[in-house]
Amino acid sequence: MGDPRKLTNKYESPRKVWDASRIKKESGLSTTYGLKNTREIWRVLFLLKKARGGAMKYLSLGEAGAQGAEPLMKRLARLGIVGPDAKLDDVLSLTVENFLDRRLQSRVMKKGLARTAKQARQLITHGYIAVKGRRITIPSYVVSVEEDNYVAYFKPIDISVHVPDSDAKKAPRKEATAEAPAAPQEAEKPSEAG
Repeated sequence: MGDPRKLTNKYESPRKVWDASRIKKESGLSTTYGLKNTREIWRVLFLLKKARGGAMKYLSLGEAGAQGAEPLMKRLARLGIVGPDAKLDDVLSLTVENFLDRRLQSRVMKKGLARTAKQARQLITHGYIAVKGRRITIPSYVVSVEEDNYVAYFKPIDISVHVPDSDAKKAPRKEATAEAPAAPQEAEKPSEAG
């Protein structure tokens, strides 16, 4: 079976849980990006905190830190969170929206494959979206820059809005005739046996 490991959270809950301004900001992000719950925002905040922490550590080391920061910068550039020519100072100015824009759910909506963020989430979880021909059913999947052009439908689907024709509403309906169709007249006759 293998060694049991200690599972750790991939997010940190805020110190002050019932902060009105934070809750209002998170609910706005949640509706804009179609998130399931605030834990998804907390996960992104945790990733942002780790990236900023790494950048601050490398900035404090001076020239030696610039060499050690290359893997961090390459990873963030590969994911499309920062540009390819970004500096460590640019990592400190990142926001939650930079990370949320790279999620598969956001990419599907921005490419026009779904009309809303909620619909994008539903299409992904139901298996209608693929990246490089491979079905992805995780809305929080981070799409890299090279995969961005390969986000497409896995199987064809029609998401257009079906509006009934206005002419059909105006056209007169045919009234049902009062006469019922003639029933077969083969009624059984009692047999006269004698």
